[in-house]
Amino acid sequence: MNLIQLQLRTIATALTLVLLVATTLPLPASAQLGSVKPGINDRFVDEDMDVGEWTERFEGESRQIYARRQEIVDALGIDDRERIADVGAGTGFFSELLAKKVGPNGLVWALEISPKFMEHMKERFTKAGLDNIEVSESTDKSTGLAEGSIDLAFICDVYHHFEYPQEMLRSLRYALRPRGELVIVEFERIPGETADWVLEHVRAGKEVFRAEIERAGFTLIKEVEIEGLDDNYILHFRRK
Repeated sequence: MNLIQLQLRTIATALTLVLLVATTLPLPASAQLGSVKPGINDRFVDEDMDVGEWTERFEGESRQIYARRQEIVDALGIDDRERIADVGAGTGFFSELLAKKVGPNGLVWALEISPKFMEHMKERFTKAGLDNIEVSESTDKSTGLAEGSIDLAFICDVYHHFEYPQEMLRSLRYALRPRGELVIVEFERIPGETADWVLEHVRAGKEVFRAEIERAGFTLIKEVEIEGLDDNYILHFRRK
């Protein structure tokens, strides 16, 4: 084998190794354009969904998120007059607390893909006399909000329900004002420690979700610690 043949074989081997590594690495967030968990939200758009059942599940004191709801909202550092999107607002209990924080001159968008939850929230907020909450339909890819229309996006136990996370993050970044903020509250997902249902239901852990959000144009400001909130973590980001 002459020198040229040896060099060609070396180059071919190197190219093979590069291709092998490239095909085994996870795709960057910008390339994750398809569904990351098909059907995860089907039950929420089902016309036979029982809102009462979900209310009992979401608003039980045994659920740490609900038991620590006021501490979570207090930790957000919300100012009077702010405009906030409660993304995947569900039964609306966080939207109520957020609306009280921003006051009569602020505004909360309670965003939902579920028609049943939207109907429930409209009745709830009317009974509560809260006229600074706007119940608005979002999709699995878009908030539907105008450019620069919000100061803060709040996402509690919902990020893992983003079937198209990069599209939703792009939409959230568009809706946030420059240097607006994004907060996610999510389940801890630690193999060997976390409950089996969380491992099955939540597609990834904190580091993966953080990396996705940072690649979408956000900077982590801090991780918030709340006493008694052991099942979840809170990450606070700022729009670049």
